[in-house]
Amino acid sequence: MNEETFNITIGEFLTFEFLEPMELSQNALAKAIGVASSRINSIIKGHTKITLDTDMRLCLFFEKSEGFFLRVQEDLDRREQKLKMEKYRKTIVPYSKSEYFKESA
Repeated sequence: MNEETFNITIGEFLTFEFLEPMELSQNALAKAIGVASSRINSIIKGHTKITLDTDMRLCLFFEKSEGFFLRVQEDLDRREQKLKMEKYRKTIVPYSKSEYFKESA
């Protein structure tokens, strides 16, 4: 699958880019950043988004700039929404080209 038809979740990103390469378990990560393991598991499974609190903890632990995981999450969400919105691209007429809003002469 290519980028245009497939998008990953923030949980998959966290797993593939951090947990697996570092051989770090969800429980070990949760303990290291001081959160319940259920919070990490919920993120990994795609049930929960990363919160500001979790982002700050992950950034401290993985030595990333503050907001890193939130920015990745936002980018992934934007890509997912773009895929969902594709069906509307041909039906939504831009304001500047719309006949509905032109003033009567």
